Amino acid sequence: MKKSRMIVLSVTAVIFGLSGCATQGLPTVEPSATQQVANYEVGTVQSIRYVAVKDNGVGTLVGAGIGAVLGHMVGKGHGRDLATLGGGLAGAYVGNQVAAANAQELTVHLSNGKHVVVISKGTQFQVGQRVRIVYQGSRIVSVEPY
Repeated sequence: MKKSRMIVLSVTAVIFGLSGCATQGLPTVEPSATQQVANYEVGTVQSIRYVAVKDNGVGTLVGAGIGAVLGHMVGKGHGRDLATLGGGLAGAYVGNQVAAANAQELTVHLSNGKHVVVISKGTQFQVGQRVRIVYQGSRIVSVEPY
């Protein structure tokens, strides 16, 4: 029991330790976006609607795994099996909720007179703010303050 608890704590510490090595505060881009020409347009935010972006499954999977491991540490025999199942289900739910991202649906009046609607993760924009919309083809790469 103590050995498995130490293993879980060690793995958790390593995961959190490595996550601190990631570049923080910098925008991230996909590897496919490097060495590509992108276009951009500038405009003004006309209206904002708050939306939530669903979890892509990673949060659910990670939550289920952690929940199952923690649940497995409880009880003996069939009780342990039920605790593992319950922990996995609870972890999946929590992981799904945590991974869902807040976002804004922005209606933007572009400098060329057109109106576009884009969805941007986060809630950093305000009505009247100038933004730059970077795109490749019809795919939005980023929306950022201008």
